[in-house]
Amino acid sequence: MGQLDGKTAIVTGASRGIGAAIATLFAAEGARVVCAARTLHEGDHRLLEGSLAGTVALIEAAGGAARAVPADVSDEASCRALVAAARAAFGPVDILVNNAALTYYQPIADMPTSRWVRAFAVDVHGPFMLAKLALEDMIPRRSGAIVNISSGAAIGPGRGPYADTAVRGGTMYGAVKAALERFTQGLAQEVAQYGGISVAAVSPSRVVPTPGTVYHKLVTGLDDPRGEPPDYMARAALVLAASPAARVNGRVTYSQQILHEFGLLAHPAGRGVDTPGSGYSQI
Repeated sequence: MGQLDGKTAIVTGASRGIGAAIATLFAAEGARVVCAARTLHEGDHRLLEGSLAGTVALIEAAGGAARAVPADVSDEASCRALVAAARAAFGPVDILVNNAALTYYQPIADMPTSRWVRAFAVDVHGPFMLAKLALEDMIPRRSGAIVNISSGAAIGPGRGPYADTAVRGGTMYGAVKAALERFTQGLAQEVAQYGGISVAAVSPSRVVPTPGTVYHKLVTGLDDPRGEPPDYMARAALVLAASPAARVNGRVTYSQQILHEFGLLAHPAGRGVDTPGSGYSQI
């Protein structure tokens, strides 16, 4: 028996990295997984390795059920088509994982407005639109789970004066993830009346080596020993998706923190453990 037997799950950004790890684990736990991203085939992305076809092939080779659905989560019509495809393939949506994200590491003074708007469209508006659509299935059944993938970037530098004045260009990504965490807790409060629906957010306790973090030079490679295995985030997302709503609704947490809390990791470290999380994680 898997923890997600009979459940239908949508995982966005499932072509590589954390999203692919979540999709693969959810399928291994019995979920029927709709894998969504813009990269359908290997080589479609001009910079990064990974594809929906590759993720689905791994799942099916292990005996799981999955479908690849190309989608642009910044576009409402595409979000509607994604959810419709999930329902057509596997039935009503039980679990939504909002993992797809876009960032540009650039100082605000130099950032084109189009990039700022595009990042909010993918990282905030997409989760909003998909959550609304998923709730159409969840509210009548008073059951379901929405897991938003956040980032330690949501932790701001605090007020000045600043001894460290280096400009690393992460302000925009921090802003979208802080918005996602506030959205998480606000929506969690709204759905609490239905009893069995949870909305939660989880961030890596340490940077996860993925094609994206390698490209942005946040890690030296996929084998960077300072990094956290993608499996930690996948298992943390599983905890939030499979646990009773009363235990996890409204949680804004970190991978190693939540795994330790549930007895799944003996020696946690990083954000949420060695250092405080964002303000939302403290509430």
